[in-house]
Amino acid sequence: MPGTLMHAIDSTLSLQPHHDGSTAYVAGPPAPRVGRELRVRLRVPAGAAAPVAVWLRSLRDGEPHLERAAAAPGDGTHHFFEAPLPMVNPVQRYRWYLQYRDGDGADHYRWLNAAGLHRRDVPDALDFRIHAGRGTPDWVKESIMYQVFPDRFANSGAEKPAAGWMVACDWDTEVQGSGADTSRQFYGGDLPGIEGKLEHVLSLGATVLYLTPIFPAASNHRYDASSFDVVDPLLGGDAALVSLVAAAHARGLRVVGDLTTNHTGAGHHWFVDAYRNPGAPTGEYYYFNEDNSEYEAWLGVPTLPKLNWNSAALRERFILAEDSVAVRWLKEPFNLDGWRIDVGNMTGRRGSDDLNHEVARMLRERLEEVKPGAMLLAESTSDAAHDVPGDGWQGVVSYSNFTRPLWQWLARDPDPEAFKWFFGLPQPGPARIDTADFVATHREMSAGFSWEVRLANANALDTHDTARAASHMIDGGQEIAACAQFTFPGIPLVFAGDEFGLHGYNGEDSRTPMPWDAPEKWGRDLRPLYAELAALRSNHRALVDGSLRWIIAEENLLVYVREHATGSVLCVLARGVVPETTLGQAMRLVGEPGSPLASVGTVPGLVVNEPGELQVSAAGPGASFHLATASGSWG
Repeated sequence: MPGTLMHAIDSTLSLQPHHDGSTAYVAGPPAPRVGRELRVRLRVPAGAAAPVAVWLRSLRDGEPHLERAAAAPGDGTHHFFEAPLPMVNPVQRYRWYLQYRDGDGADHYRWLNAAGLHRRDVPDALDFRIHAGRGTPDWVKESIMYQVFPDRFANSGAEKPAAGWMVACDWDTEVQGSGADTSRQFYGGDLPGIEGKLEHVLSLGATVLYLTPIFPAASNHRYDASSFDVVDPLLGGDAALVSLVAAAHARGLRVVGDLTTNHTGAGHHWFVDAYRNPGAPTGEYYYFNEDNSEYEAWLGVPTLPKLNWNSAALRERFILAEDSVAVRWLKEPFNLDGWRIDVGNMTGRRGSDDLNHEVARMLRERLEEVKPGAMLLAESTSDAAHDVPGDGWQGVVSYSNFTRPLWQWLARDPDPEAFKWFFGLPQPGPARIDTADFVATHREMSAGFSWEVRLANANALDTHDTARAASHMIDGGQEIAACAQFTFPGIPLVFAGDEFGLHGYNGEDSRTPMPWDAPEKWGRDLRPLYAELAALRSNHRALVDGSLRWIIAEENLLVYVREHATGSVLCVLARGVVPETTLGQAMRLVGEPGSPLASVGTVPGLVVNEPGELQVSAAGPGASFHLATASGSWG
């Protein structure tokens, strides 16, 4: 094998060996018990020289073990290698070692882990992994989530009691993205208003309605809860939640709440009872000094005292008791279907205290006792892989492996006057990266998740905590980003207003009241796009839990395929003009010669030149999808 061919393998995605944790490559249950033996396989494209030997390297009680992989029958386009993988530990890590031999008899070795192909040794942290124990409910992985910020979604017109923190606003009052009144502006959106818009949510293809906090608080965002015992009367109270959930369930729509396990508000009755009162029973719920006059606050914000999960009493009241905070809202008459946990990455962590995994596991076990199959996702603003070993949070609402790199790939030139924030970095907007760096970032930031966790991670273009994607992306960028959102592994999470192409320069500015009857305020009407993408995902199992294999990541062009035994989907995204590119036979996706393929939005010209060979003509930007025939199964 000439050195140039090894260089081609190293640098060309479509020629590289492939493996992931999907059923196309792992034979066995998604969360097998310890002691179970699985079979795993490696795919090597026939267009590249086959390796002369392949080994599976697994960690067993911390010690590396090499197992020679056996050649398995190919399909004419790919070679396969298989090896047994025993589940020795609750989180089983492994990677592949490949030996190539060139025409001069010289040997070349490569490692393949979850981050990609490497010419050098690589750390165990980026190994593939399978976790034992609890599997994620199918409905969670199949979800399409729609996020609502209650104060800004819809106002039923019901009379609202006054509160001292409010700055009353008309629905058309401009949102203050920063300033003294940012968290005090009150627009009067409520739960009956949301119930009246359920048909809109369903029309977009959503299957889960996710509500940011609904408990009483001293702000419009309500992350500073003053009680977990009742629904905020400003939103309609307990009865309004019962009615909303019942109406949603009647339409086949699940409802998930938002819970703060990291802190309460300083107005919470637990805190009020204990502040400056050393003998109060709820004092141990927080990090107080000896006389309860000083306390730990989340990020130093005095209105958000941090919860102390060393307290057995707090654990009982928040999780374990029959009427605990986490439990009672999942039971009759409220019937929520699960929780998104706010600041999940900081819950149980303070200095030398690190109880995060313990709290997550306790919460997961308790929810499964009370409501088997309940959703449990945790917010994490950065790399969250170490927080999701499979027995606690089902997945994370994160920005590191999808949102942030996607913004960078589709970034417009930043405007320092308009945009002063980019995910906590001191710069006015995302610094643009090329397609190869986008894929590399996504792979590395996803490598620490098991496949089961990865399918339960929420992929957001934006949320109530970020600027709007449309404000930072190139023209047409939100459409391309949405195509990625619905075709990458994970749960699409759509923030209300994305379907209208709304803008916002930071998180608070993005919390715009929904301009239902004011199309002049819409950036773009994207309702048909979101509905079409939701239907594409719902109708093709490959987009739920199919394998993800990269084909091209060059200049403006990104091509990948989601593969499943029931059929596969080839995805082509172009952020700008792309040169004419032949994708070749490697995909084994067959169509009628000369035919255009299934497409969404403005598309690059994707056609089948001859059976099995696909070509992208010089065009762009946009997205296109090719739906393949069933590919069979194995194992």
